[in-house]
Amino acid sequence: MTDTLPTLAVIGGTGKEGAGLALRWAHKGYPVIIGSRDAERAAQKAAELNTVLGNERIRGMANAEAAAAAQIIVLSVPYSAHADTITSIKAAAQGKLFVDVTVPINAADYRTVYVPEGKSACVEAQAALGESVKVVAAFQNVSAVHLKKLDHGVDCDVLVCGDDSAAKDQVIGLVEAIGMRGIDAGALMNAVAVEALTPVLLYINGRYKVKGAGIRITGFAPADHA
Repeated sequence: MTDTLPTLAVIGGTGKEGAGLALRWAHKGYPVIIGSRDAERAAQKAAELNTVLGNERIRGMANAEAAAAAQIIVLSVPYSAHADTITSIKAAAQGKLFVDVTVPINAADYRTVYVPEGKSACVEAQAALGESVKVVAAFQNVSAVHLKKLDHGVDCDVLVCGDDSAAKDQVIGLVEAIGMRGIDAGALMNAVAVEALTPVLLYINGRYKVKGAGIRITGFAPADHA
């Protein structure tokens, strides 16, 4: 099975969100490489996740090496590290699908929407990486609380934004592989709204004492967008 699936590099895979995504994809048969600024830390996290999986499907590497070894790159880092991380993997990302999970967060007020100078982390990523890289926004509104529990279904939809329809379809496939519904939410610029939903969900979590609030799009069944 793994021979037919693309290798995924999860840059920032030692963090909660990145590790959760890596675990879910590896559980479904994808070969996964965790990337970190520290290759040893990446290897340690890979070993930890492989223990959960019961196999050796996940490897750990330094960010640039991980990006170079994969067909699809997934970036899941704090916004404060976003620009520098993109610079470090830019050469390895050329010609590839690049899934950006990053959300601009104001650390001093993380439950209030923060719009960066470039309007969206994903839009900034596209500008930095260049036209040969297909940047797609996804997974911003999915809680790591749910991802790390393989026996727990993730009860939310994933809004997918990008300027290339085929790239969005590939990402929707990645969403569906781990049991969620991916929804084409339009152009990459629409990621401004998607990213902004995360601080709103964090506020809802605190206000109503829930863990990992997500979103659902009502009014149509999955078959309607097949």
